Amino acid sequence: MRALLVDDEKNFADAVKEYLGQYMVMDVAYKGSDGEYLAHINEYDLIILDYVLPDTNGLELCLKLRRANIRVPILFVTVRYGIRDKVAALDAGADDYIVKPFSVKELHARIRALMRRSSNVYNDDIFFIDDVKLNVTKRSVTRSNKEITLRRKEFDLLEYMIRNQNYVLSRTTLAQNLWENPSSINSNTIDVHIKYLRDKIDKNSSVKLIKTVHGIGYKIVG
Repeated sequence: MRALLVDDEKNFADAVKEYLGQYMVMDVAYKGSDGEYLAHINEYDLIILDYVLPDTNGLELCLKLRRANIRVPILFVTVRYGIRDKVAALDAGADDYIVKPFSVKELHARIRALMRRSSNVYNDDIFFIDDVKLNVTKRSVTRSNKEITLRRKEFDLLEYMIRNQNYVLSRTTLAQNLWENPSSINSNTIDVHIKYLRDKIDKNSSVKLIKTVHGIGYKIVG
């Protein structure tokens, strides 16, 4: 997962990047113009946007992004707490709104919830990677047109990795996004599920899709 944060409060932005950087790739822009530029040249899964920026209004930037058909979820972070401000942001195309100050853990939880809600809106139901086809609606998987039976957590794990293909996913990231009580999940649990998934997806194929990134976690490459 890759996210863009547009916020002119450098200390705040750097603190958010440091924390969220454990779970996703984070880019930061301190001006609206820089954020707009990055949003156009990169593919993001999420944009976090401040309401007040030194060179533009966050609402105007949000509208520009939507008019440019940038459809990824947009989360506003701001000191403005009035109902009118919230309504204006949502009407401009924002998907969620959180008022400063807040805990970065709360922000991360909001992001996880937002991505779950947005998955059916911003992503197709069918994914292809090499000769693997994953159908989210039917919860079916094939490789070389042969049906593969996966358990619920194996399917969820494969879907998440395909949605974030070519990104290195730490064990913490996988636990946070795929288990209801991530604090109770240890690294061995993740490794076991990866092994089961590899046995079903990669074992009988010459092309191995699931890669281990030693000391960090896993990624799926296409």
